[in-house]
Amino acid sequence: MTIKHLHDVLVIGSGAAGLSLALELAPSVRVAVLSKASLMAGSTSQAQGGIAAVLDSTDSVADHTADTLNAGAGLCHDDAVRFTVSNSSENIHWLIEQGVPFTRSNDVTATTDDYHLTKEGGHSHRRVIHAADATGQAVASTLIERAREAKNLDLFENRLAIDLVTHRHTGSDKPRCKGAYVLNEEADQVELFQARCVVLATGGASKVYLYTSNQDGASGDGIAMAWRAGCRVANMEFNQFHPTCLYHPQAKSFLITEAVRGEGGKLRLPDGQRFMERFDPRLELAPRDIVARAMDHEMKRLGVDCVYLDISHKSKEFILEHFPTVHERCLSFGIDITRDPIPVVPAAHYTCGGVMVDHQGRTDLEGLYAIGETSFTGLHGANRLASNSLLECVVYGRSAAEDIRIELAQADTSLPNLPEWDESQVTDSDEDVIIAHNWEELRRFMWDYVGIVRTNKRLQRAKHRVDMLLQEIDEFYSNYKVSNDLIELRNLAVVADLIIRSAQQRKESRGLHYTLDYPKTLTTAVDTLLVPTNSPL
Repeated sequence: MTIKHLHDVLVIGSGAAGLSLALELAPSVRVAVLSKASLMAGSTSQAQGGIAAVLDSTDSVADHTADTLNAGAGLCHDDAVRFTVSNSSENIHWLIEQGVPFTRSNDVTATTDDYHLTKEGGHSHRRVIHAADATGQAVASTLIERAREAKNLDLFENRLAIDLVTHRHTGSDKPRCKGAYVLNEEADQVELFQARCVVLATGGASKVYLYTSNQDGASGDGIAMAWRAGCRVANMEFNQFHPTCLYHPQAKSFLITEAVRGEGGKLRLPDGQRFMERFDPRLELAPRDIVARAMDHEMKRLGVDCVYLDISHKSKEFILEHFPTVHERCLSFGIDITRDPIPVVPAAHYTCGGVMVDHQGRTDLEGLYAIGETSFTGLHGANRLASNSLLECVVYGRSAAEDIRIELAQADTSLPNLPEWDESQVTDSDEDVIIAHNWEELRRFMWDYVGIVRTNKRLQRAKHRVDMLLQEIDEFYSNYKVSNDLIELRNLAVVADLIIRSAQQRKESRGLHYTLDYPKTLTTAVDTLLVPTNSPL
């Protein structure tokens, strides 16, 4: 018998977006928050740099908006940018009220409530508020602490959502999301979480690439589930590659914060020569797509495995004060950043596209919301401006919470009977090696053919391979008991297909999408929109 959980709101994902929404709702409604691993796992806790917001008297909503639009290469939605930026200050103060320990300023003349602001690539002002170089960890731990204290808020760890439960499961004519089937990894059984509203806050899909800064999550779960449920997705071809991921055989996926370049870090070739002046007048502070492409170009030109990020010209005291986490982690690999340059490579980092939503996080399916990196709000356009991501999480998380509060007050309070999970016809797999092989093949051809620089031929090869994989994975999924690896592989294959199809549709180079076959940017900027055959629209 399937274990059933009943709540008013089901939040799938325990990062900044999901917890911001849950904390806003918990005082008045019953909320469940699912985390696929521990509550601290995922992208939020790994974020180092900070949160961009208008907090200084010398800055303005107009300037922050202009910087965001410029980084987005013509594809940002003006209304989404202005909505997010104009709400930035209020949401930062909400985080401060929750207890996030942002770094204080040593400048006695500071006019920003004594908080230190740093500057990152693409920004015209110091506007990034941070907690040293571990902002995400500070935000995540604080929100988790508040969530553990909250009434009406149930936290479930090691729960991996498999699929959404919709009207199609009950035979209803009215399209609506009603819950989700979820794998309890500790008990190795599937549970049914039923709710009046469901929120996807599962993060992005950068794990679809071989090299990524998000090894612990970012497997595109929410995007894939929403697509299968009939929701449109947009701009999936825009995958941001963070320029500076630590290159070391034992480092796995440690990100070197953007703030290192913001505070004067210089990119150098193996011989010590700087190279960014050949690519952009903003040098190391150019937007991420430009820096990543420049690094990729130099590495391929010279046939080297990495380039170097050097902050050693700053004083040891300055480095230890501003980058204690980076210093400690690099030192564990024998790299003293107070004296040595840091070996770095670009790595898949952020998904700018996602499930289409409005300012309240509403998707195409009634009762289903998407927030954070899972969603496509129009904020990021063709390239995300540094440190706008956590801002988007909190702004849209709290905005969606307000809409859900209204929705629950007006909606039918009854919860219909939903079918239990049926695995009566499946068996335990004795061929898990197939999953491992497919996983490796998928991530490698995505890196090789759908990476920083693309061509028509590369995309065609990738599409051919993903079509075969989708068929093989679907057959495997239908016959064997679900597992974490199988669920993630299934979702990544769906997301890979969406990325490839989106990239094939864009006949230009813009922002994060660069193709040798169409190197010019068209005069008219148009979103790439994919519509599933089962769309409720």
